[in-house]
Amino acid sequence: MWIGESFVGSGANVAHINVFVGPRDGPVGAAQVAGMSSPSMGYIPFMAVLRPNLPAKPATLFVNKVDLRGESHESMTFGPAQAGVARGVQEAYDREILPEEAADGWSVIACVYVTAEADDPDAVYENNHRACFEAIERAMSSQPNVEELKEAAKSPFNPFYTPPASRT
Repeated sequence: MWIGESFVGSGANVAHINVFVGPRDGPVGAAQVAGMSSPSMGYIPFMAVLRPNLPAKPATLFVNKVDLRGESHESMTFGPAQAGVARGVQEAYDREILPEEAADGWSVIACVYVTAEADDPDAVYENNHRACFEAIERAMSSQPNVEELKEAAKSPFNPFYTPPASRT
């Protein structure tokens, strides 16, 4: 199993994606089946498609990290965010970041953050496309490395919080 992450963009149209990638007969495949069969209020896992009736390969489970909050948020999630994720997965396969056997033998789980305030479908698409591709690329190349993590641990921050020691 490979695990990757990417954060792209800023403001309301930001994308943050975590991916789990691996063979269908392993933990990722089992989690994909469990995820598809376990929807809950506001969280509806679904298969990412490039077009209706044309799913990305490897099969990709789209899991929203934010509960769906109305028609606009649902449209941004099911529309441009899904299309971006599907394109990111397919691009990773087409560029041979994922091995050939991944098309029909592996699964991808994409945990996707789309804000309820998202208002630009093109930005949502592009940010999710790039974030999904980068997350898979990082997963398959075991990024980040330990040295990067040691350095980042000296002054951690994220778009929502910067600790006092990191503000200088």
